[in-house]
Parts: sequence; C-alpha cells; structure tokens
Amino acid sequence: MTTILLTGFGPFPGAPFNPTETLVRKLARQRLARVKIVPHVFRTSYTSVDRELPALLRKYKPDAVLMFGLAQRTPHLRIEMLAHNAVARLADMNRAAPQNRIIAKSMASSLPLRTPAQALLVAARTARVKAALSRDAGRYLCNYLCWRAIEATAKAGGPRLAAFVHVPLVPRGSRPRRASQKPRIALPDLVRAGRGFLRALAAAAGR
Repeated sequence: MTTILLTGFGPFPGAPFNPTETLVRKLARQRLARVKIVPHVFRTSYTSVDRELPALLRKYKPDAVLMFGLAQRTPHLRIEMLAHNAVARLADMNRAAPQNRIIAKSMASSLPLRTPAQALLVAARTARVKAALSRDAGRYLCNYLCWRAIEATAKAGGPRLAAFVHVPLVPRGSRPRRASQKPRIALPDLVRAGRGFLRALAAAAGR
C-alpha cells in the first residue's frame, strides 16, 4: 500500500474562494488500487504549515506528498520544480507577515522538489488539461510549503517524493460552458487531472 498525503489550502487575503480545498475533498473520495489517500487542508498561515505538516508526516508516514495551491493569474496547471529560499512580507490568514526575507539561513537560494515532473505532465495531458512545468512557486505560502516538504524528503523516514501543483481559479460550480465562451479549466478538469497525478505519484513512489 502506498500512502499519499494530499494537501490544499483554504482562502487567503484576495482569494475568498480557494478551489484546492474543494479539489482535495473530491480527490479524497477517489478509490485507487493499493493507494491510501490522506487529505488535509491547511489554513493559509505559516504557523499552520509549521505545526501541521510535521504532525501529519509523523502520524501517517506517507510515501509521497501531493500539494495543491492557487495561482489566480495562471490559466493552466503549473507543476512546480523548485522552491525558493525567500518569503514575501505578505500577511497570511492570521494577519501575520514574516519578518525575515528568507526561509532558512545558510541554505541555497533554491532547492529542487523530488517530484516525477514529466510523469505528472503526461498525466495532465492524458486528462486533456493544459499544464506546464514551472520553476517559480512564488514567495508566499505555496512556496513555503514546498520548501518544508523538500526538507522532509531529505530526512530519514520522510516521504520519498513531494509534488506541488498550482491550479488556476476556477468557477465554483460545474455548469457547462456556453458555446460563445473561451475554453476554461473547470473543477471537473482539476479532479480528472488530480486523479492522474495520484496514480503517477503512487507509481513513482513504488519503484
């Protein structure tokens, strides 16, 4: 059995609706052979990530972590490759803003995610959802979670793989698109791609 910790975020300043919260809950109901899914939605705050991620890793000992975050201005899925050792001084949902501009002193300016990026890209395209590889996870909570997950993969007994996917802002419902509207990713598309990501990550973790 392969255990995958599946995470999303709740709302944050400027984004009262975060589709990753709904996405995680829908994916948690998926039934995949020999895969145990552990869903979790972080409050969008630094203290929540620092407190809850280590606790989840200790309790469930996942083989891999699949994380989702919202990138409102990006029209497609972004499969992240790096986390940057940098933090923007933007307030989180606790109205707290980091005082430091870096995450970890005496560390590299960026670290690679241990992620099967090409397999995830293929999974998205198989699901007919536009996706691209990305080397910029931002400087907010998404990047911060990426960095903490990378640290976890480097520890003995930690997850072997960690993947982070930024998703676009999608409509809350799943109404059919009008013929006059341009194609746009919707929540069912995210679920379809997410199922493919889970399968690809489970296969890579099991090798």
